[in-house]
Amino acid sequence: MAATRYSRQRELIYQSVCASREHPTAEMVYAMLKPEHPCLSLGTVYRNLHLLADEGKLIRMPFPVERFDGDLHDHGHFCCKHCGRVMDVELPYDGALDTAAQEQLRGTVTHHTVVFYGACSHCAEEAG
Repeated sequence: MAATRYSRQRELIYQSVCASREHPTAEMVYAMLKPEHPCLSLGTVYRNLHLLADEGKLIRMPFPVERFDGDLHDHGHFCCKHCGRVMDVELPYDGALDTAAQEQLRGTVTHHTVVFYGACSHCAEEAG
């Protein structure tokens, strides 16, 4: 893939995702940046997030609403089915899963992701 030209807006978008622990959606990134960058459009945010993900600089997370993660190290995620919050889960990466899947599929497995679903502590507490 050819290298893309530097863009100040793309850099701001990238930095905002990397600085966030919320695994932001495009709309969240837009809301964070718009007050200080009034010329920024939501379309620009979407295009640049997808470009950054295609370049391997961000992780695209296909939850019901697509989210992005600037933390590229192998780690799991938790998605609250009540409020939609997404959090990192620090568990050791299990390469044996890749090997087992590869043997079953008779193809090539490069990596895997783990996503847990349930109620976050806040929602679980509210539910009693």
